[in-house]
Amino acid sequence: MNAPHAFHPLARLLHWTMAVLILAMLFIGVGMVTTVSGKHQWLLAIHRPLGATLFVLVLLRLCVRLRFKPPALPADMPALMQFVAHASHWVLYGLMLAMPLVGWAMLSAGGYPVMLGSAWHLPPLLPANGEVFAWLRLTHRYLAYLLFLTILGHMGAALYHALIRRDDVFPSMTFPSLAHAPSPEPVITADDASSIPANEAEGHIVEPAAPAPTRPPAAPEE
Repeated sequence: MNAPHAFHPLARLLHWTMAVLILAMLFIGVGMVTTVSGKHQWLLAIHRPLGATLFVLVLLRLCVRLRFKPPALPADMPALMQFVAHASHWVLYGLMLAMPLVGWAMLSAGGYPVMLGSAWHLPPLLPANGEVFAWLRLTHRYLAYLLFLTILGHMGAALYHALIRRDDVFPSMTFPSLAHAPSPEPVITADDASSIPANEAEGHIVEPAAPAPTRPPAAPEE
């Protein structure tokens, strides 16, 4: 089966929804660790359910990715660039799964309930342990740094495809109707083909030359 020219609409919807939520999550996390005011608890109350939401969305996105085949990368991309593109995507998936799980385990090890509302909370993943809590907190921080750098690389690659290569990679995740249509093969006539060397005429569509117009016979002289 041929690869589609664009991502599935559900995949595009999940991509851009998660992009907004992840950027919000990162900035909320920065605000949490840089303030000791009353806004800390307010940010924390947003951070926890948002992390749980992203965890569910990334699982759904993985199912969509495995169910619907993504479009192929341009054939003229170097092999190393294609490898980096595929590897960075799976690194991004791994980080999006690891971040909420590590955060959940960190709060469990610290003895903090993971509240998703006023009355609903998640069960603890680990028993309370101060050393594990400190280690997971450090891990959560560095994973956030790595996620931020990976997102910057992902954005840079998207701009590279959109502004420099100008190929169909960026439209495949935004507006597939903007993708470049394949250019039609040139059409030449038989008269033109006679003047083109054989090795250059291959692959062209040759149309027969139109017959020369015939003049009606002249009327006999009286």
